[in-house]
Parts: sequence; C-alpha cells; structure tokens
Amino acid sequence: MPRPQQTVFERNVPARAVVDHALGTARQAVLWLDDLGERAGFPALTASTSADIAVVGGGYTGLWSALHAKQRHPGARVVLVEGRSVGWAASGRNGGFCGARLARDDDYGRGRPPDESDPLTRLGQENLAAIGAAVVDLGLDCQWERTGVVDLAIEPHQIDRLLDAAARAARAGAPHTFLDRAKVRAEIASPTYEAGLVRPDAAALVHPARLAAELARVASDLGVEVFEQTRVTGLARAEGGARGAVVLRTTTPAGEATLLADRVLLATSAFPSLLRRYHRHALPVYRYAIATEPLSTALLGAIGWRGRQGLADVAHRSHHYRLTADHRIVFGGHDAVHPYGGQVSRTYEDRPATFRRLAEHLLTTFPQLEGIRLTHRWSGAEDVSTGSGAFFGQAAGGRVQHAAGLAGRGVSGSHFAAQVMLDRLDTLDGAPATERMAATVRHASVPFPPEPVAAAAVRATRRALDQADHQGGRRNALLRSLDALGLGLDT
Repeated sequence: MPRPQQTVFERNVPARAVVDHALGTARQAVLWLDDLGERAGFPALTASTSADIAVVGGGYTGLWSALHAKQRHPGARVVLVEGRSVGWAASGRNGGFCGARLARDDDYGRGRPPDESDPLTRLGQENLAAIGAAVVDLGLDCQWERTGVVDLAIEPHQIDRLLDAAARAARAGAPHTFLDRAKVRAEIASPTYEAGLVRPDAAALVHPARLAAELARVASDLGVEVFEQTRVTGLARAEGGARGAVVLRTTTPAGEATLLADRVLLATSAFPSLLRRYHRHALPVYRYAIATEPLSTALLGAIGWRGRQGLADVAHRSHHYRLTADHRIVFGGHDAVHPYGGQVSRTYEDRPATFRRLAEHLLTTFPQLEGIRLTHRWSGAEDVSTGSGAFFGQAAGGRVQHAAGLAGRGVSGSHFAAQVMLDRLDTLDGAPATERMAATVRHASVPFPPEPVAAAAVRATRRALDQADHQGGRRNALLRSLDALGLGLDT
C-alpha cells in the first residue's frame, strides 16, 4: 500500500488563533433562513378534505410538483401538505448550486471525466434552462445568477482528470475551458489551486430559502392549497365507493384529519418514505456549511472571483463554495454523517469538529481572509440513494408516485423529479411515456442494507474516500467494487 500523503489542507493549516477568531461569533443558524426573515406562512389542515392531486412535502420537489400539476391541470384541486414549514429542511439549507447534471457528478473521483454524451446530460441542460425560464416567467425573486461553475484540482494528481474532461467536452461541443495553474490563480487567487475547468453552462446560483418561499407563493397564487404544520402519518387505499382513491392520515397541533386524493405525489426527501417498500431506498446524510460576514471591497479584490462562479474541488471528499448577493462566502462539503437508524434529528446538526475543519479549509483556500468572522454554521440532511440519479417508485397502480435520492443535485433535480412523477401520473390517462421517464430507468436504485450494516457501510466508504485523497486518488477494493456494481454510495 502506498505511503499516505498529506493533503493541501494538512500541509497548510492556519494558525489556531486565526481559526478561533473566525469561529468566535458564528451562530448555529442557517444563513438563508435568517436572511429570509419572518413570513406569514400557511394554515394547518384542520378538517378532513379531498383533492384531485395531493402532494406530501414542502421542499423543492413537492413545490415544483404542486406548481406544475396545477399548470398541467388548471381545473384540478391540488393540495400540498408540509409537516413543518415550507423550505425549512434541505431546500432552505443547501449551498444554492442549481446544476445541470442530473446524475451524480462523481466521475472525477473515479479517475474518469464526466460523460458529456449521456442523453441525461442534454436533459439536464434543458432542465436547467427550464428552471431559469420559470424564474423569469413566474417572477421568482430568488437571486438567480447563471454563473457557471469552476471544477478545481487542488492536488497535482487531479490535473489529468480535468484535462480529460476538457477534451471530452470539446468533442461533445460543450463550452468548457481548461485553466492551468497560473491562469486559474489569476482568475481566483488561491494558493491551493493547481488547475481549473470552467463550465459556464453547468450551473446557476440561487438563494435556497427564497426559491422555496417564492415557489410556495406562486403555487398558492395559481390555486394550490398549501397547508403547513400538517404531518402525514400514513396512507392507504380508500374503501367502499371511492374506487382507486388514496387516504392520507394527517396530524396537526389542532388534531387529526384525513385527505382523500385521487392521485398522490410523495416528496419527503431525507425523511422515511410513507411507502414501506421504499424505506431503505434512500438514507439521510448530514452535510455541513459555514458562512462568512460580508467581505469588504478590498478583500474581494484580493481574491478576484469576478465571475462569481460556483467553485468545487474534485477531491473525493470535496468542497463546494460560492459568493452570496451580499458578498459572503458560503463554504461547505468535505464531511458527511449518516445518523444510525436513519433518523433525522437536530442532534446531528451541531458538530464543532466539522465546523472547525471547514473553517480551517476555508482559511487555507483563501489566506487573505485572516481576521474575518464567520457568522453562521449549519447542517441539513440530504437523501442519498445507491443509484447515480434520483430514485422513483410507485404504488396503488401508479396513483401514488414517489421520488428520492437527490443528494447533491436537489436544487435542479427536484424540478426534473417533479416532471417525471407528473409524466408517470399522466400515463394513467393514456399519455405516452416521455424521454424523461426513459432516461431515469438507466439510473435505478437498489435498497440499502438494514442497520447496522448500512451504517457500517457508510463509515467504511467514508474511510475509503479519505484514504483515496491521501494516496494520490487511488481507489481501494471497496470503492472499485462499488464502481463495478454501479453503486453511488460514495457520493
């Protein structure tokens, strides 16, 4: 086995006092939700009712599902129920990268350039363009910026992967540009950068919480009935005369109620599926982020970054970061924690060691930031599947549709997943299958093993990813086996 090598973050650790100063005033709070402020909200469901289409979950997937369901079927009664408040979970906590890729963008870690010829790549570009068009057409006030992204080599052994990706993109006609060490550092002044690949068509930036709030506003304006503080505790086929209908049992602070629906879209993300058969098709994994105070004009000038692109390194345990509208840096990634048993809980949100490591890595990336303060630190649970893209399931003869497994691609993938679920519902009325539906078949998911095997597998994979970053990117037998089986556990 090769001798372990230090990563750039271990070779250049900032002084302890500098990190202490940066973390000293950081609050355990989500920047995006803080910035959104108070809003009126929606009522809870206090009386039993019915709907043509019921949507469970008030994150991006549920919101896009409800909005597009109403657009496709203006006369239908569409009801959305959310257990807490719209956008409070992953949709209000992510980094705000709205990417074009719909399948996992992890080929760099496997030593292969991403496949620009995959039909899902074209569908991803079309999906990103459709989101951008919706932002304009619907008047979504969500700080949308079509900035693109720069993939970064932060170790010499990663440079060839970017070169290979640039060559493949050129053959596919994608407008990507390779930057050598001098050029990438002239673009963005970090001593950690060895090379970069500019992908101007690959992503947009968005304010996550504002996007969720705006989708809820527009959906409501279109006639979608939105209920918050309404948790769905179970579903079953209706008995008696309501042939084919589905009954959703709900509970609120005011009591219990039922929602009788002809068709149901389940968008519960990292939370357990209401369909028992899919309980192990997605696991919650907590990701972590920090945010700086707004940077001065002088600091911004010292860093460069005038294109405001999203940035992501191509290490196995990668980082992703971006600038906000008020010139903060939001910096996240590297660590991922699966809670044993799959329970989503605030217990896993505050990890001082992880936040300290992120602060160290940020200050190593931009030593110009010495003396700045971090204002926010937070976490959120993403839903990880074993496939390379979203997982789709169904029940009740197709009347109940379910989507999950969007980790790392939820901002854009939620829009695509909503359209796929609606396409599948429309086939019940004789509509033909769509290209979107066909493309998802190639990225199927299989269940995770039960606990404690699942937790052990996640821990082993994390160790293997860390080992790869310390051994020139070489993947051990576990990671190679996952590659051979087409499993995406190493997201």
